[in-house]
Amino acid sequence: MTTAYISHSACLLHDMGRGHPECPARLKAIEEQLVADGIFPLLQHHDAPRATRGQLESVHGAAYVDAIEAASPAEGLVMLDPDTWMCPHTWEAALRAAGAVVLATDLVMQGRAENAFCNVRPPGHHATRSQAMGFCLFNNVAVGVAHALGHHGLERVAIVDFDVHHGNGTEDIFRDDPRVMLCSSFQHPFYPYSGADTVSDHIIPAPLPAYTDGTGFRAAVTQKFLPALNRFKPQMIFASAGFDAHREDGMASLGLVEDDYAWITREIRKLADVHAGRRVVSTLEGGYDLPALGRSAAAHVKALCDG
Repeated sequence: MTTAYISHSACLLHDMGRGHPECPARLKAIEEQLVADGIFPLLQHHDAPRATRGQLESVHGAAYVDAIEAASPAEGLVMLDPDTWMCPHTWEAALRAAGAVVLATDLVMQGRAENAFCNVRPPGHHATRSQAMGFCLFNNVAVGVAHALGHHGLERVAIVDFDVHHGNGTEDIFRDDPRVMLCSSFQHPFYPYSGADTVSDHIIPAPLPAYTDGTGFRAAVTQKFLPALNRFKPQMIFASAGFDAHREDGMASLGLVEDDYAWITREIRKLADVHAGRRVVSTLEGGYDLPALGRSAAAHVKALCDG
């Protein structure tokens, strides 16, 4: 059984302006490192389809989807929030990014791949039901989770979010849905300044102080996430795979390295082996130092591939 790799050339055309850290080169850095490491030809390659209106509206209001489409400019840039802009190609890229996670879910649920990695942008985990923010328009991982629940009939799905920022949008969408467990590690206090005080049986935060290294990160995952996930017994696990907690990434101040990303991927796979029929879907979130992003994402994908 193989690891599916899902991307689309449209995701390279979304451009929020010169100097913006969430840039097209991020996808190229990952792909080039996968090629250099000999992993790329081992993957099952797919072009991301467009998410349908119904798939987007499973987690976003119809009025919000309409507003994002209407904001799409014919030329130039349009600001959705101070960090998040649309160019003429953004709408198509956002549809493909969300659609990638839907396709990944189908491939894994149908047994056509054991797991999947979506190398797509714009990222998604800050997008709430009704607000674009933090580089995110549609909540890609949430769209995939909703598809697993609604289309494939699963009853328990987990999300492990190891981006350096709290997955506030994902929490907003699934806060009142006990079918979904969200485990989110993040630097705190830090943008978007949320998540640390959440009290819930199915929303499990792991706020980490600045300068936490891999030892502290692994301890938090081991003490907070793994017991909760084993109790929950997810039938499928999604990863919001952000790599901006790397020690070389200037976006934040955590100290993870490639081995930490490989470790958490192996832990996710172990859980999936026990509870979820080995079903894992991962989608790219953050990661802005290009060499560190490439190495970290490649370590993650290699851990997905290793049986």
